[in-house]
Amino acid sequence: MKYLLWLLKAAIFFTLFAFALNNQQEATVHFFFGTQWRAPLVLVVLAAFSAGIVVGVLGMVPRWWRHRAAARRAQAAAAVSAATAAAPPPAAAPPDLPPIHGI
Repeated sequence: MKYLLWLLKAAIFFTLFAFALNNQQEATVHFFFGTQWRAPLVLVVLAAFSAGIVVGVLGMVPRWWRHRAAARRAQAAAAVSAATAAAPPPAAAPPDLPPIHGI
């Protein structure tokens, strides 16, 4: 299984390397107000991929924080319930018996 994983990683690397070698042409990215960026196509694709990752991670951060807070609350509640379950039950008071007469 370990060798299969290394083979998959090598295949992905060589595919991306061949993509980079085949796309060295100059590309122009036009922004607003007449600005433009000229770079090799590989860098343009890499920049777009990186920007997509950053936007995706920033979009997930609030949800991650909420889930971490909920996990902390659940862990604290479990610790409290475990502490109360481990405590011995209070001693029961003896029942009130009626007084015995005539003996």
